[in-house]
Amino acid sequence: PDSFFVLNQQPALNHQSGEAEGLAMNQLKKLEDELSTWPGISVHPHRFGGREFRLGRAEVGHVHTGGIVDIPFTRAVHDVLLAEGLAQEHRWVPDSGWVTFRMRTEQDLEHALWLFRLSYLRYGLRGASDPRAMLEQESERLHLSGQFRSLLEQHIPANHAPAQALAW
Repeated sequence: PDSFFVLNQQPALNHQSGEAEGLAMNQLKKLEDELSTWPGISVHPHRFGGREFRLGRAEVGHVHTGGIVDIPFTRAVHDVLLAEGLAQEHRWVPDSGWVTFRMRTEQDLEHALWLFRLSYLRYGLRGASDPRAMLEQESERLHLSGQFRSLLEQHIPANHAPAQALAW
């Protein structure tokens, strides 16, 4: 990702000012509006509050009010995201592949979308009619490092026969 994404390492606050809460709600609405346009994405209430985004039955991630974004990754991708300062450990399940990111600004919204797209790509490669072309296209779009590309290549099916092809 672009270098302007600097992870805000401040702890989440339990109570926000009205202005900050309004900003977070605006960012959440923009995030949901964008994610809901991606092929195959469905939006659902999340069991702990907020909104959950799924590709088929797989959860791509979810958001909580206040701008907290939680996204599942493989442990290897999780470790790279943390090492590069692109996300934080999930506060409730830190020893998993889940990461957390808090949106506060428009740049944070762009970074949250980048993280969601990375998660979406992991699942989308399994159902794409041409997963290698999808990975190439998305790698360029997301400015993925060779390390991320290599980790995502592991999700390309050996036989390339999609169970449910996504329009790509």
